[in-house]
Amino acid sequence: MKQILTITLGISCACATTALQAQPETYPSRPIRLIVPFSPGSSTNDILGRGIAQRLTIALGQQVVVDNRPGAGGTSGSEIVAKAPADGYTLLVAIAGPLTVAPSVYKKIGYDPTHDFAAVARIAVIPYLMVVNNNVQATNVKELIALAKSKPRGINFASSGVGGSPHLCGELFNTMAGLDMVHIPYKGAGVATTDVLSGQIQMFCTGVTALNALVKAGRMRPIGMATLKRSALMPDIPTISEQGLKDFEVTSWTGIAAPAKTPRAIVQKLYDTIAKIAQTDDMKNFVQGQGAELSVLGPEAFAADIKSDIAKWARVVKAAKITPE
Repeated sequence: MKQILTITLGISCACATTALQAQPETYPSRPIRLIVPFSPGSSTNDILGRGIAQRLTIALGQQVVVDNRPGAGGTSGSEIVAKAPADGYTLLVAIAGPLTVAPSVYKKIGYDPTHDFAAVARIAVIPYLMVVNNNVQATNVKELIALAKSKPRGINFASSGVGGSPHLCGELFNTMAGLDMVHIPYKGAGVATTDVLSGQIQMFCTGVTALNALVKAGRMRPIGMATLKRSALMPDIPTISEQGLKDFEVTSWTGIAAPAKTPRAIVQKLYDTIAKIAQTDDMKNFVQGQGAELSVLGPEAFAADIKSDIAKWARVVKAAKITPE
């Protein structure tokens, strides 16, 4: 009887603990691990992730510890979170590539982006900018399209690797404008940028952070922002969409996700906390300082955005005949 009572009490305690963890007023009661699926300092996403971790630590009253888990284009770290306990104590710095592009460019990844994660919040968007080297006889989208059509496979564009957002930006431009520009992949944006500057590469499309200073110094010529609305970071540069390729959009975003089945109360508390942080001048200045724009979406809107992007990039990958790796 005593043994049965002990077991019963144990089960009751376990259930009570689970119930308490699901309540926003008791969460968090211990440190939270925030996984960044890239190397420390390797990207704006890592810096943004560290910034939100610092601010969540203060707001939640518990340490949010950054854990960098790079590998396989961000899919390794993402998989860790997908398979973690759904208790709110393991979170992911959710990034566009591993969640929306990877399903189309990799034969197999260890998670399903739409079923294995609970979207918490999109926090920031990194606008993409299309540029050409100063020797290219084009100053806008219309002129670049005309030039590329006059030289089939005579115009090349760089990327920081097969299947990344810079690659897909070029392929989307090819598809929407009916072009056949040649993709030249590099191992990183730095080397690609160098070859654009030297004139070996005609076009490059990547995050505005990497190009802002070069454009302002006149060392590269901007063609257009790959955003639907002009960016507050470079408001004088028209969008590609407003120049004729309607709805052309390529951005990289940063957000927070949790394992699927994380209690709704915890997801909501995290979102409410992030939304409050995003309203502060401190957070606005921090994000803008990284060449990004605050663009907060709640759980439902963020999940819908991820699903929409997966379908969009699947179409582009198929049209460009990018072979899954």
